[in-house]
Amino acid sequence: MTTPQLPLQDITVIDMTEAMAGPYAAMMLGDLGADVIKVERAGVGDSSRGWGPPFVESESAYFLSVNRNKRSLTLNLKTDEGKRILHELIKDADIFLTNQPRISSQRKLQIDYDTLSAINPRLIYCAISGYGMTGPYAGRSGYDVIAQGESGTMALTGGPDDPPMRFPGPMSDITAGVYTALSALAALIAREKTGRGQFIDTALLDGQLTWVLNIVASYFATGQRPPKRGNNHPTITPYEPFKAADKPFIIGVGSERLWAKFVDVMGIADTIGADPRYATNADRLQHRQELHEALEAIFVTRPAEHWLSLFRPLGIPCGPINHLDETLNDPHVRARGMVLEMQHPLAGDIRILGNPMHLSDTPVSYRLAPPTLGQHTDEILRALGYDDEAIAGLRAAGVV
Repeated sequence: MTTPQLPLQDITVIDMTEAMAGPYAAMMLGDLGADVIKVERAGVGDSSRGWGPPFVESESAYFLSVNRNKRSLTLNLKTDEGKRILHELIKDADIFLTNQPRISSQRKLQIDYDTLSAINPRLIYCAISGYGMTGPYAGRSGYDVIAQGESGTMALTGGPDDPPMRFPGPMSDITAGVYTALSALAALIAREKTGRGQFIDTALLDGQLTWVLNIVASYFATGQRPPKRGNNHPTITPYEPFKAADKPFIIGVGSERLWAKFVDVMGIADTIGADPRYATNADRLQHRQELHEALEAIFVTRPAEHWLSLFRPLGIPCGPINHLDETLNDPHVRARGMVLEMQHPLAGDIRILGNPMHLSDTPVSYRLAPPTLGQHTDEILRALGYDDEAIAGLRAAGVV
């Protein structure tokens, strides 16, 4: 059986990012087969290596989550030799990622677009920052929680009486990572036609705004500031969680056809289903609270799975509200390959989240566990022509 060709197996990525957004983008490219060289600060490494507990042995769970399929090279860019080594790598690289937010800092380190594209005109340069490289806020430092706040998403999250609430995971970081990887793939296709690389400017704030695009459309249509709706859908009901006897669950009755099936299987066609207050979706929206209370009074009499087993065969969208441990042990999630086990040189057997991309002919590949700091430094330097004596000299001089 032949090993399928990986989509990016001839692509080299130089990843000089830390934390989440850039490393996630680079990991996505690595999963698709790219050779990702993670350039880390000598003696320090990616700051997220220290973001714990929890740690698995000496490795932070945070770092392990987002750095598979990479080789780690330590490099001190404050030294001339460190800059020279990086520029040697750039000569044959295809994609470069940085999350230095200011062009002045990029120039000081000689990793700005003008410098690197002069070395390699085919280079695709990906800059990831809080606000982008243009506009009045360019250069400001930015983190995920800042983007969640400024985008309006925190003000919309939670119930009507709740304070602003952030999503617990780094939404804007991961979104920026996805858009960066998508942009890099588009730039690779464009390069096939033009022969040239280009500059990609990804901002956390831009990406975070995409999470409210339908709410933005409603605001543009009405001019009214949208309220917090908690778990209620702004234009469909019932489309929300309900309490059952044992745990909450969700249903999404998104059409009149589904509503007819719903009232029939619930045995309420002659009661709730015949009530003129609930005749159409528009009517149901007008009487959302009354409908919710009437339905929940029925749902709390049986376990959640009883109701779900009625709805699923009819194609009525529904599902349990799981805790994370329940989700990660769900047989469907496991069957989809979303829980990945890898062997780490220090931490031993580790489990991390898999890649959601499923390609039939060129599937993603999990080749390398998240690297220890500088794990591949000697290997990468030897490929550049350094012998053992030269590498020892670089180490003694604090270059690597």
